[in-house]
Amino acid sequence: MKWLNFLKSPKGKTTVHQIEIDSIPIEITRKKIKNIHLRIYPPLATVKISAPLKMDMEAIKSFAVSKLDWIKQHRTRMLSKERESPREFISGENHYFLGKTYVLEIIESEGNPKVSITEDKLLLQVKPGMTKEQKENILENWYRKQLKILVPQYFAKWEEVMNVKVNEFGIKKMKTKWGTCNVVKKRIWVNLELAKKPLESLEYLVVHEMVHLLERSHNHRFVAFMDKFLPDWRLRKAELNRFSIRQDD
Repeated sequence: MKWLNFLKSPKGKTTVHQIEIDSIPIEITRKKIKNIHLRIYPPLATVKISAPLKMDMEAIKSFAVSKLDWIKQHRTRMLSKERESPREFISGENHYFLGKTYVLEIIESEGNPKVSITEDKLLLQVKPGMTKEQKENILENWYRKQLKILVPQYFAKWEEVMNVKVNEFGIKKMKTKWGTCNVVKKRIWVNLELAKKPLESLEYLVVHEMVHLLERSHNHRFVAFMDKFLPDWRLRKAELNRFSIRQDD
């Protein structure tokens, strides 16, 4: 174990430290929190620890060493996940929608940009000279529109079954989560990447987040609800988690 660097801040302020344990770099942030937290972030399985300011560095290092087996296991799992290669948005590339692979066909036209699909092609109509980023934005906006049609259908289905109510939802790009639920505001966020996944994965995510309206934590009660509402949820979760969340990071 060795220190990579040590950044000091004034007393009572956030400090950031870099250590290395068994050749694994770990970023340690000490700040005004009550408990210590360990997280591993995709796509590169970056290890970060957040700890209370009052916790001394030796105690934090001991905590990291005690979690070393867990860290290695989760880093291996994350780094082995399937990933798409970066997309250039040119004709002939494979793109995805609801779990199916489509061959991209770029159609240049002076008309308004739009997206459509055939049995095996994803047709992206763009203005001549558009950049890769502009093409990507057009496709992402189309993905967002499709999710805004699909997700409310699942809400309507499961609200009746669970006897809960989702007040609002949104679609956004997230790097570390497939979805989130604010149980106080009853607001659910869905990762834009789910437009590429099978409908079974989308439904699993919706049910997962809606169950948080019945139980905040991932405890035995939460698992019991998932078993009751979606008996095959473990298979759906495993299939979804085969992939990195942001495939092109």
